[in-house]
Amino acid sequence: MEQKDGRGRSGISLRDVTVVRGGHRALDSIRVDFEIGSSTALVGPNGAGKTTLLEVLAGLRQPSTGHIEGGHRSVAFVAQTHSRTWLPLSVGEVLRMARFRPTLLPRRLGPDDHRAVDTAAGRLGVRDLMDSPLDRLSFGQRQRVLVAQALAREADVLLLDEPITGLDLISQERILAVMEFERDAGRIVVLSTHHLDEARHCDRVLVVDGRLVAAGGPEEVLVPDVLREAYGERVLGDHAHHDHGHALLLVDDHGHGQH
Repeated sequence: MEQKDGRGRSGISLRDVTVVRGGHRALDSIRVDFEIGSSTALVGPNGAGKTTLLEVLAGLRQPSTGHIEGGHRSVAFVAQTHSRTWLPLSVGEVLRMARFRPTLLPRRLGPDDHRAVDTAAGRLGVRDLMDSPLDRLSFGQRQRVLVAQALAREADVLLLDEPITGLDLISQERILAVMEFERDAGRIVVLSTHHLDEARHCDRVLVVDGRLVAAGGPEEVLVPDVLREAYGERVLGDHAHHDHGHALLLVDDHGHGQH
């Protein structure tokens, strides 16, 4: 069943989506809904299919079987950044690229485009970096620029693949605040993460390990029994914690291979 908001826009539903990559099932019969104005965290070990699921939502990878309902939406996808080699572009040029549209003839950016770029730069705290070359920035600054570029698209769906892994605290807080704002503005926000505290910022958590292990609110899903089903013995420390009910440590290599 597709979720609709007051203007008739539908959410996104995956119906028994299976993706075969390299001869094995990266995703196996995933059936899940992403509602308008919601944030969802994808949690699971390396190789669990988190990135593949984001690629399916972004329209970058087609299901081998199954189908997607409501997938005809504008999408902004912040992928993992592996390389330190960048084109010689300034921050401003990177942000303005978000407003380009595939048309027969090139067009100049209009007032709405410049407003979207300026607003996104301000929200991620990179306005003072607009003339700086992207490859001269710190990792945290660069990630904030890439998230700002995604915001400048003003898309219906915001997808982020491990957006705060390895970032400084200020960059983490900026990005988490932006995700909550985008959700409250009626967008669909989906992120993958290895950080349980990051997952707790979301309305809902999906635990994936090829298949969908569990789905629900953070308080019901981020518990030892559920996580152990996905991570096996890589879940340590079940003792009670006064903040979140459980102190959990995931022993994972945080590699960036096939997710």
